[in-house]
Amino acid sequence: MYFNPYHYYPFGPPTPAYPTYTVNYPVSRTYPSVDTKIFEGSIKSFRLLMEQGSILLDRLGNVSFARKIMSAAQQGKNAEVDQLIKTIGLKVPVVTHFTPTGVNFTLTTQVTQQQPIHCCTLTVAMQWGH
Repeated sequence: MYFNPYHYYPFGPPTPAYPTYTVNYPVSRTYPSVDTKIFEGSIKSFRLLMEQGSILLDRLGNVSFARKIMSAAQQGKNAEVDQLIKTIGLKVPVVTHFTPTGVNFTLTTQVTQQQPIHCCTLTVAMQWGH
């Protein structure tokens, strides 16, 4: 290499001012056709959960029933709360979780031959204290 006496770096081929980039064009992908059978089943199941949730809310709207639920919950009587909820006669399982300030009712779909997995969950969360 040749060194210029006035400069302390070697001369060579010019370097580009900007680095070169390769352009990656998006690859066109093919997707399988859409199958709505599972989604349609979930919609039907969720409608049932909504109906059952409405029945639950109607029953909780009864002041004497609400008082029984809240009193049992305040005393920590989980089994009594569950028994009171079962007296409503809902067609879906309900799990109740409560704290001093609120209550959650979780309604889930049941596993059937047509629906081998739990597709849907409806959680009703309400405040009942400060």
